[in-house]
Amino acid sequence: MTRTEAALPEVVKIDPTLDLVLERVVDVAPELVWKAWTEPEHLKKWFTPRPWQTVECEIDLRPGGVFRTVMLSPEGQKFPGTGCYLDVVPGRRIVWTSVLLPGWRPAPPTPAPKDANDDCHDLAFTAIITIEPHGKGTKYTAIAIHPTAAGRDVHEKMGFHDGWGTALDQLVEWAKGQ
Repeated sequence: MTRTEAALPEVVKIDPTLDLVLERVVDVAPELVWKAWTEPEHLKKWFTPRPWQTVECEIDLRPGGVFRTVMLSPEGQKFPGTGCYLDVVPGRRIVWTSVLLPGWRPAPPTPAPKDANDDCHDLAFTAIITIEPHGKGTKYTAIAIHPTAAGRDVHEKMGFHDGWGTALDQLVEWAKGQ
């Protein structure tokens, strides 16, 4: 099996006590989903559920490269997030984490979130995005893996499914306008 044919089970075994999964088939070509995730000017248009915005984005799409965004709340508060790409399989998979900075540097420790009202940028997780051709569309899977059940629970209470689902809807909207 070649690297580009690698299947999801080889990436991570889902643990429902630690992981959150959003899986959907969308009516968008895999190439456009990939473009939306890998080009900053496109990612800024869909990544954050409205009325929030992504106002900055930096992508160095390679293992060890930076994935950085700045989200802007409707009240004008900025929420920066910097992570590190762990794996990139062109057109198929992106894996990045908030627990490492670019160049594999450990991120400084942040307080563990206590509840769903804590800042999301303090939440430690690794994201796995898979893009698989499905008919004329794409089977899209987003997985957020957490080091603890408490972190997973906080992420879920923060609205993982609604937020990431809304962002995916916005990605589809953006793609249909291309």
